Amino acid sequence: MRHDLGTDPSGFTLGTTPSVRPQRDEPRPDIERQPLRATFLGVTTILLADGATAIMTDGFFSRPGLAKAIRGAIAPDTVRIDNALKRAGVVQLAAVLTAHSHHDHAMDTAIVAAKTGAEIIGSQSTRNIALGLEFPDNRIRVIAGGEQFTFGRFQISVIPSPHSPHGLFKGEVTSPLHPPAGLTAYKEGGNYSFLIVHEGRRVLIHPSANFSPGFLSKERVDVVFLGIGTLGTQRRRFIRDYWREVVATTGAKLVIPVHWDNFFKPLDEPLAPAGRGLFFNRAMRALNDLSKDSNVVVRRLTAFETIDLSAFGR
Repeated sequence: MRHDLGTDPSGFTLGTTPSVRPQRDEPRPDIERQPLRATFLGVTTILLADGATAIMTDGFFSRPGLAKAIRGAIAPDTVRIDNALKRAGVVQLAAVLTAHSHHDHAMDTAIVAAKTGAEIIGSQSTRNIALGLEFPDNRIRVIAGGEQFTFGRFQISVIPSPHSPHGLFKGEVTSPLHPPAGLTAYKEGGNYSFLIVHEGRRVLIHPSANFSPGFLSKERVDVVFLGIGTLGTQRRRFIRDYWREVVATTGAKLVIPVHWDNFFKPLDEPLAPAGRGLFFNRAMRALNDLSKDSNVVVRRLTAFETIDLSAFGR
């Protein structure tokens, strides 16, 4: 199916929103500096903005229902994408950073990037998903881990990290993926965390609830957006080790859980924990217990809630 959404000057098909040009690496001196703010948009979609530049992780808004995702083929829902971007006040993005290529991370990335003038930062699998939606290849930066990028006052480092244990749909997307496609077509394609440094503040977006021993031993972080999907199904020892490797080792003082919501429910409904909340509640109890003795704040955000990160770090 071709997503006939009109055409912007880049040649990519997109919706009726005005075409915009991506922001470049230099901050605009004519725009007053504002505090660094983060807005949670469900799953691991996070908007970071400072008034001059905005970046986003994943950009997943379509959230097809469970029955459709399991039994049929899925595709980006441009109406839901437009509504979410409008509600979040997003007009222009410098970059969309994609953690991995499962549908709940990468399916909408190209549409969001096209509508906001952004570049895509993601794996070769994410590139093939974007190419299947006719996104221009010269606006895709393929990563394998270790890369660094600068957009305005945001400095981004790419850190390879393991997907959650027992993850589904492993492998690569080896050719352009043309939606609608089955859920299993969205292969993982490698998984990444993003360390974002903004004028001395260090924010880690860690989307999947897993770790490699010592993989963050050289990093210092103020805020962690901590993936907790499937964390509540793990043994207590795993949860303690996860906290130690991602939170305690980095020295983070604020932990914001992400990837906890049922992404088969649309964003125009209040976010609800996945799995009827049973494993979510167990994960949250464990995080709160671990935080008590370590002077760490654990704060859960609701959809479209914005937090000022300027109080953390520096």
